[in-house]
Amino acid sequence: MKKINQNLEILKNKDQVKKTKVKKIVVRRKRKYTAQVDKKTSKVQPVLLGEVEKVKDGVAFVTRLGNVRFSELVSFIPAPSRLKSLRSKGNSNLIVEGMVVGIEQDYISVIIFGDERFVKVGDRVRPRGNIVAINVGIGLLGRVIDPLGNVLDDPSRPVELNKSPKDDLFRNYYIGRVVTGYSRPVEIQAPGIIVRKSVNKPLLTGLNCVDSMVPIGLGQRELIIGDRQVGKTAVAIDMILNQAFLNETLRNSLLSSEGAVVNKLLPSKPCYCIYVGIGQKQSTIARIAKLLKRPRTLFERNVSTKRSSVFSALNYTILVASISSDSAPIQFLAPYTGCTVGELFRDSGSNAVIVYDDLSKQAVAYRQMSLLLRRPPGREAYPGDVFYLHSRLLERAAQMSDAVGGGSLTALPIIETMANDVSAYIPTNVISITDGQIFLETELFNQGIRPAINVGLSVSRVGSAAQFKPMKQIAGTLKLELAQYREVMEFAKFGASLDAETKRQLNRGARLVELLKQGQYVPLEVSVQIVFVFLGISGLLDGRKLENLGQLKAVLRSYLRQNYKGMVTSSNYLQTANQIDLNFKKLVVNDTLYVLATNNF
Repeated sequence: MKKINQNLEILKNKDQVKKTKVKKIVVRRKRKYTAQVDKKTSKVQPVLLGEVEKVKDGVAFVTRLGNVRFSELVSFIPAPSRLKSLRSKGNSNLIVEGMVVGIEQDYISVIIFGDERFVKVGDRVRPRGNIVAINVGIGLLGRVIDPLGNVLDDPSRPVELNKSPKDDLFRNYYIGRVVTGYSRPVEIQAPGIIVRKSVNKPLLTGLNCVDSMVPIGLGQRELIIGDRQVGKTAVAIDMILNQAFLNETLRNSLLSSEGAVVNKLLPSKPCYCIYVGIGQKQSTIARIAKLLKRPRTLFERNVSTKRSSVFSALNYTILVASISSDSAPIQFLAPYTGCTVGELFRDSGSNAVIVYDDLSKQAVAYRQMSLLLRRPPGREAYPGDVFYLHSRLLERAAQMSDAVGGGSLTALPIIETMANDVSAYIPTNVISITDGQIFLETELFNQGIRPAINVGLSVSRVGSAAQFKPMKQIAGTLKLELAQYREVMEFAKFGASLDAETKRQLNRGARLVELLKQGQYVPLEVSVQIVFVFLGISGLLDGRKLENLGQLKAVLRSYLRQNYKGMVTSSNYLQTANQIDLNFKKLVVNDTLYVLATNNF
């Protein structure tokens, strides 16, 4: 009876009934919300929209924006007052993205990715909850993308991240445990010491002077440094072209009737390449893409094949391009995007080579950003953390241990100097980070020595441990011979009388320099390189005319490729003994004399 009276009193008071219902609903929803939050995090973090207070030169200063972290992606949403006017003008892409690069007490600094004209004071800023990332996958091979992952070569043809390889031959080398495309952050921590391995495998560049005197190993960081217009990019492109030849030769060898027997002159895995253009002209990027896309064939090296061997170096290459008209934030981000793409192959057990062309422009872009962010300038107006800018990038190149797949990422950064001044701020920073440098000199370039590599200033700190053993045996005294030649040549300029030994050094040194000259975009296989170096060191060409050596090299190279397929592709001397024996030397000497006699050199 008491319960009935209580229910009647509640029904009479409608307001109280409403309050009771609302209270129950609120409590129910609060419990549900708290349970969801407790399951994921211990705190409730509401999403707060910030407001743009100032915009200048690609940098926005945002206030009242909470719960963001460094390198987090944010979206700029137009203010309601100008949203209608933008839509009326036909602007479909109204939201511009940016990245948090500074967190101060009163404001947050955001660099703008896109057209800053669409970002105005008063616009809202919404945190995305994730740091900057790009989509990576097999489908990026052969494409040109920007630092944000957008396609530049053919936007109408989307990137098929999950596509399969051309055949099952390289399926185990492509992706390994990650078969499909996925999103990967552009800023990640470099591999630790435990998962790394010492450099012990050679990276065959196709450049005789590099493979013989400044060898590079897989997982190494080798700097290419020099003044502008001395062939720095050409050296890097030659290395990319040689990797394409080696990859296609390896594919042909695996498809041949020999089955799984692979020539030991070839690498055991394919090596993919990433070219990162930083602040380059559009015409330069287009020229490089056209050069890599040019059809090539294994018959250029006289490699016997039973199938169509037409291929393109672009099939094994990914181009990441930020042109000179891009904003400083885009140029700053380009190397990290390229490194993220290269890590896809490294972490899957494959080999990859990445070229940063060039990091000087990235440092300039970072200096511009830092000055706009009101950071205190240091030496040459660069910020204090410009060393960390490059170190955290180049440390991501490594040779991984077999326990994590045994992949590698080799970094080839390019730095431009002023008047051969390697003591400037950025060059000394990168030299101290890398494992060696290839120094290209303007004076040698003007003398017609291409590639214009200064052997005395070039060094590879870890590459000698990975150098191809027959080449290491033959070229052991090559660097000393050239150094003595440079020294004696300077002495001979005074016109003093020279003894017989000095004349011999001048004679042989001039022929060594001529033998090491190489045309642009014509990489050589390592077996031909070994023959050329042996001919120069042995003194067999000391009595020949210097002006005939260029033609002799072309004839001898063609002769070796046609008549020594056993030596060029599967020599017993080079691949089993791992050394140069007396029979090999006699073979080279006799046939070189035959070529000299039949061609009247």
